[in-house]
Amino acid sequence: MGAEEREAARGMMRKGAVGRSPQEQRADFDKLFADLPLGDDVTLAERTLGGVPALDVRVEGADKAGVILYLHGGGYVIGSARTGANLAAPLSRRSGVPAVSLEYRLAPEHPFPAGIHDALAAYRELVESGQTVVIAGDSAGGGLALGTLLAARAEGLPQPAGVVLFSPWTDVALTGPSIDSRGAFDPLFSRPNMAESAELYLGGADPRNELASPVLADLEGLPPLLVQVGTAEVLLDDSLRLVARAAEQEVDVSLDVVAGAPHVFQYFAGLMPEADEALDHAATFIANRLRDKSVGAVA
Repeated sequence: MGAEEREAARGMMRKGAVGRSPQEQRADFDKLFADLPLGDDVTLAERTLGGVPALDVRVEGADKAGVILYLHGGGYVIGSARTGANLAAPLSRRSGVPAVSLEYRLAPEHPFPAGIHDALAAYRELVESGQTVVIAGDSAGGGLALGTLLAARAEGLPQPAGVVLFSPWTDVALTGPSIDSRGAFDPLFSRPNMAESAELYLGGADPRNELASPVLADLEGLPPLLVQVGTAEVLLDDSLRLVARAAEQEVDVSLDVVAGAPHVFQYFAGLMPEADEALDHAATFIANRLRDKSVGAVA
């Protein structure tokens, strides 16, 4: 895709106003994403995992062994299992692996570390039921995925077979240079947007806590990671620094960077060839990891 097409994709996004209530933000987000068509081959079914509400994302023919645990984005303040299904479904369809999208608790009603507790409880049930798991997440869900790995490691739980991260938010302390240097290029976020979400999420907690900002954590022993990010993102450095840190600490890690692509550009599948290519790569990563590893190793 050429530069003009990438610019058109960015033009379909707009920065949200700072100062809106969480309820207003959720309503606006749901209008855009909670009813997107998933395909005639997809059925959603309510369930719980570890006592946490979730949606089984059932795609016809996706019956390979293993499961994708999907953690939705939304700055820890907005989004839902249903909005997460928008990316869980194509990952399931392309990989042939069943998926489940988690309805973890949101801030400010349930600040950090409530989401970590929910994701860990869901992951624990899957592991203890004998499932081989790949965790996937976008934006805040990517940060939550990494925090879940760290919490699982602390409890001595097996690590998942692998992790897929779309534009992950890995630093709620907002120390990455791109938070400012990419502010004019990013069509969706700026430092004020991110700072507002971080404040609501943390509820006074230390932003440098490794479960909240896993880019600052000891990553040794984590499973293979696939990270995908666009350059038109204030969160670009959240991915670049994560990948560098993971490599330095002997974690298998792959990075896909798409020049000019916006935050979680995978949503543009069908419109941006790079979005389809990214989902194909992620699906191949998931299928290969589940094929190669029946049970994660205890870190």
